[in-house]
Amino acid sequence: MKILLPGGRGQIGSILARHFVNAGHEVVTLSRSSRSSDDGLGRVVPWDGATVGDWAEELNGADAVVNLAGRSVNCRYTPANRRAIYDSRLDSTRAVGEALVACPNPPRVWLQSSTATIYPHTLDPPGNTEADPTGNLPNPPDTWAFSFDVARRWEETATSFESKLDRTRLVLMRTAIVMSPDRGGAFEVFYNLVKARLGGRQGDGEQFVSWIHDADLCAAVDWLIGDETFAGPVNLAAPNPLPNADFMAALREACGVRFGLPATAGMIELGAIVLRTESELVLKSRRVIPGKLADAGFEFQFPEWPAAARDLAERYAASRQP
Repeated sequence: MKILLPGGRGQIGSILARHFVNAGHEVVTLSRSSRSSDDGLGRVVPWDGATVGDWAEELNGADAVVNLAGRSVNCRYTPANRRAIYDSRLDSTRAVGEALVACPNPPRVWLQSSTATIYPHTLDPPGNTEADPTGNLPNPPDTWAFSFDVARRWEETATSFESKLDRTRLVLMRTAIVMSPDRGGAFEVFYNLVKARLGGRQGDGEQFVSWIHDADLCAAVDWLIGDETFAGPVNLAAPNPLPNADFMAALREACGVRFGLPATAGMIELGAIVLRTESELVLKSRRVIPGKLADAGFEFQFPEWPAAARDLAERYAASRQP
C-alpha cells in the first residue's frame, strides 16, 4: 500500500512509519521540518500543516492517510502553548479534510488521531468504551477542561467532512499512552523514574492508567485500515487498564528495582512546573476499554501491563547497550 503520514516524524508517527516500511509499504511522511528521508522511515514531503499545497498530490491513488499532526501536549499550558496545541491539530485536520474532498482518487480510509483524554476522569468499572459519553465531570481543573475541549474540537473538525467524503472512511483513533522503548517516549520517562528509585505511586495511586504497547498499536492500525466495518471513534488502548500504584509496581518489578519513593499530588504539581509539563498527564484517571476492537475479535499481544512492561524494559535496556 501507499500510506501518507501527516506528522509522521513524531513519537507515534515514527513507530508506525517503521512498521509500515518493514511490512513493505510505501510511506510518505508530511513534515514541517527539513529532515532528510535517509532515516529508513519513508519519503518526506514538506507541508505547512495548515493549508492545502502540492503535498495533496500524494493523496491521489494512495490507500490510506493516517493524520498524526499536532504539537506535543507535554508542556505547560500557557496561553501561547494552548494556541499552538489548538492550531496544530485543527488546522492540519482541516487541511487533510479539504485535500481529501478535492482529491480525484482519494484513499479509502482516513485514520485521524484523537485522544483517550476525551473521556471523563473515570475510576469505576467497567471503564469507558466508545459507546460511553465523553466530557468532563462537573467543575474539572482548568487544564483538564482545556484538554477535553481540544479533543472535542479536534474530532469535530474531522467529522465536519464526513458528509463530503463518499469514498473515504473516517476513523477517529482515541489513543491511550503509547508505550515503546524509543527515545523521548512516555516509557522512557517512567523507566528513568523507576531506575532513580522515584517510581512509587503517584498521587494516591488510585487513578487508572490506560496504555497500549507499540506492537499492539501497529497491529490495531493495520486492522483499522483493512477492516471496512470500522468507522467513527475507536479506542486504541490495552483491554486492562490498572491503578497507578499497580502500574508502577509492575514496572519496578520489570526493571528489577525493589523500591520507589511515592510522590504526593502536591509534589507532582511542583515537579510538573520544574519539568515544564502538566500534572494532568499523571493524575487524571483514564480507564479506557477498547470496546470496538474487542467486539471485532482483535487479539492483543500484550493485554496485561506486567508482561508488556517486561518486554519494554528488556528492549529499552538492549537498545542502550554500547
